[in-house]
Amino acid sequence: MHKKFHSLFPDTPENEVRHVYSPYRVCPVGAHIDHQHGHVTGFALDHGVDFLYVPTETGVINLFSTDFEGQVLFPLGAIPAKYEHWGRYIQAAIYTVSKKGPVKLGVQGLICGSLPVGGLSSSSAVLLCYIMALADVNGIEVDELELIELAFRAEKEYIGLSLGKLDQSCEVLSKKNHLLYLDTKDESYKLIPQPAEMPDFDILVFFSGLTRTLVNTGYNTRTDECKVAAFSLLAYEGLEYNSFTDTRLRDVDRQVYNKWRHRLPEPLAKRATHFMMEHERVEHAVEAFSKGDITMLGAIMFASGDSSIQFWESGCPEMIDLYEAIKQAPGVYGGRFSGAGFKGCCVALSDPAYREETIKYVTDNYLAKYPEMEGKYEVRVCKTADGVRRVS
Repeated sequence: MHKKFHSLFPDTPENEVRHVYSPYRVCPVGAHIDHQHGHVTGFALDHGVDFLYVPTETGVINLFSTDFEGQVLFPLGAIPAKYEHWGRYIQAAIYTVSKKGPVKLGVQGLICGSLPVGGLSSSSAVLLCYIMALADVNGIEVDELELIELAFRAEKEYIGLSLGKLDQSCEVLSKKNHLLYLDTKDESYKLIPQPAEMPDFDILVFFSGLTRTLVNTGYNTRTDECKVAAFSLLAYEGLEYNSFTDTRLRDVDRQVYNKWRHRLPEPLAKRATHFMMEHERVEHAVEAFSKGDITMLGAIMFASGDSSIQFWESGCPEMIDLYEAIKQAPGVYGGRFSGAGFKGCCVALSDPAYREETIKYVTDNYLAKYPEMEGKYEVRVCKTADGVRRVS
């Protein structure tokens, strides 16, 4: 990556190049409930996004990517209208860092992802890198919680995605060989150490070959359906409720849901059912991990995957068939869609002793149904890792 950087910016001395890194993330259990202030879990992966950069005294943004074509070039004094390509993420970072302090110095650099895009929160990882770099060159102090908040606001307010804080929190707070347990309502969290007696496990990432963007999928619609369901359930019970914007399913007691769910239209009832069940699954998953019971953790993970299809109604034929192949593969403890599940990838916790057999089974079954994905479909073996860091 350094060689590529110096081919783009040959006049930059090596000792002046700065380097920040953000990992990708997976969520074993806690799918689609962070935006409803639910409890979630997460691992950071030992793969991620690297950003090499130097400050520009003239305030110019000058970026290249190893993953996407083209150049992003503009002065801070004349930021163009929102890009429709990868350049909008540096614009989102400028937007949100400016709320913390004046952004007068720009950056020129190279952004590089180590895995295909889709399902691992690469957009959050990129934003975190840009935010750290802009804060660095402009002398703006940002702690971990502020970094999470800035990245969250960049994606929600500028990119336009109705998300929660799982992605950013997991990529910032995670530690190797620990499970992140996060309450997205009050942002409290625990890092639960992997018990010594817990068997080693791979985190296998199966990329479907389908690329995706969440902005134009049903993702935002589903988050709205959750709010409507919460608003309605509270109203049926005669309870006080906040504005629609501030209402979440976390505000609804399970007994209220049980009493009134029959009044909800089917799509709203399904979203509420997924939330209630998934919120409980997280507690069981944390207990299983704490005891070193990876078999139970895997079973809960599969239950989460099934609920995402049945009640959240995410997925497409390719993703569902990929998931079903994972469920049948030897050596797999558990798995589900990673990310929203409309495209992208599936993730599995599996026994390293069966690694080659697991990968072969899933690959053969998936490509037999979708031979057109040959050359696009990929599998990567990952482990848990630490969160964001400044490398140099």
